[in-house]
Amino acid sequence: MLFSSLLFLFYFFPITLGVNYLLSFCRPAQNAWLLVTSLFFYAWGEPILVLLMIASIMVNWALGLAVDKYRDDKIKVRFIIVLTCVLNLGALFVYKYLGFVIRNINMVAGKRLIDFAGFALPLGISFYTFQSMSYVIDVLRKDAKVEKNPFYVGLYVAFFPQLVAGPIVRYTDIAEQIRHRKFEASVFFEGCCQFISGMGKKVLLSNALAIVADRIFNLSVLGHHVVNIPAALAWVGLVAYTLQIFFDFSGYSEMAIGLGRMFGFEFLENFNYPYISQSVGEFWRRWHISLGTWFKEYVYIPLGGSRVANNDRMVFNTFVVWFLTGIWHGAEWTFIIWGLWNLVFLLMERLIKWDERRIPRVLRHVYLMSVVMLGWLFFRTIDFYQAAQYMLNLFGMNNNGFKSDMALMFIREYWVFFVFALLFSTPVAKNFGKLMKGELMGIWGDIYSFLMPLGYIMVFMICITFLAKGNYNPFIYFNF
Repeated sequence: MLFSSLLFLFYFFPITLGVNYLLSFCRPAQNAWLLVTSLFFYAWGEPILVLLMIASIMVNWALGLAVDKYRDDKIKVRFIIVLTCVLNLGALFVYKYLGFVIRNINMVAGKRLIDFAGFALPLGISFYTFQSMSYVIDVLRKDAKVEKNPFYVGLYVAFFPQLVAGPIVRYTDIAEQIRHRKFEASVFFEGCCQFISGMGKKVLLSNALAIVADRIFNLSVLGHHVVNIPAALAWVGLVAYTLQIFFDFSGYSEMAIGLGRMFGFEFLENFNYPYISQSVGEFWRRWHISLGTWFKEYVYIPLGGSRVANNDRMVFNTFVVWFLTGIWHGAEWTFIIWGLWNLVFLLMERLIKWDERRIPRVLRHVYLMSVVMLGWLFFRTIDFYQAAQYMLNLFGMNNNGFKSDMALMFIREYWVFFVFALLFSTPVAKNFGKLMKGELMGIWGDIYSFLMPLGYIMVFMICITFLAKGNYNPFIYFNF
């Protein structure tokens, strides 16, 4: 069930929210209601595999109790942590990566050594697996108190706003909120605005740009009769996808954070205008912040991080993180190459001390966007054949020419979406809002404060119109 669906917006969400506030006199009943509705939300798309998530909740709750009980016994604690990793990552491997491994074994062997059809990928398994593991590890580190109530651990893992697409939340960040959150009208209103803002980015911008990106990228799929698309058209497709993936994921994260605030939960921001960055390192501090923080806290630092005796070890630690980051996103070689692509430029920036060099901001930004966009090429393409063909087409190395009437057609029909996408990928609109709310604006600030809610209502109504018409509504991160 997508947030950007009429079923969610007019049935599931209003009923869940209304009953939640009717039960505000009793926090345990409120939490029980949110847990039940969250499990229903997940079961709507995964009626059988919801049992896997429930099993994950119960197992990690029990492992958390065991870690807390035997924390002074190093041998037992080490065994429990190893068991935590084996059970969580084992389930993730079986459902997400086993088919990939078997395909590659058969390919190397040149025949079908292993006959395996594969399992259906549980929605959001990468997200809730990481959250479950972090709970047990945080209990060991004493960063979070052990939770004796399994239903509270269940609510932490299964809470529907962040269940299938993040942000990845640490238990220590919301443990207190589960028991003692408060309703504040101003926070509720801000949550509504944040949800509508995210929905506008997802429905109005990402979905429109997805039409352009998908139609162009599909021209270079192996076996299609058209391969050598003109360079101009290839760049239009790549720009469209660059903007699509940002508004797809950041919009959905913003909706999740807004929903959380409407229920009294505060989640940390997951995106901070990454496309204004000046380096690849800065970009990854701004993009999918919760995932980057997870790998830093639970992989990079435990391996030794940057504070190691020699650079070889630092390179190895960084390699492990980015290899895992790539494969976390999908069980395909293209995702691994995408992760290693980012690794190369991150190491290069450290080696030459990129941030300390006096390079004009414009050139820094051109460099960053070139690296990111070419990296998204590996992220978007389905195999090496398509990636290679598309790369050659971008630079006119495939006897494909430059001029394209189709590129001009897409620009004429979708230029409004491109312009607004470029605008909202920067903090210009946000800074304008802060300026208008300033005390020096006088009557203009009052007019802006009056019109702003009307603007959000208008965006919401336009989104509903698009959804009611059955417009294209994909979601890139839904299965991660």
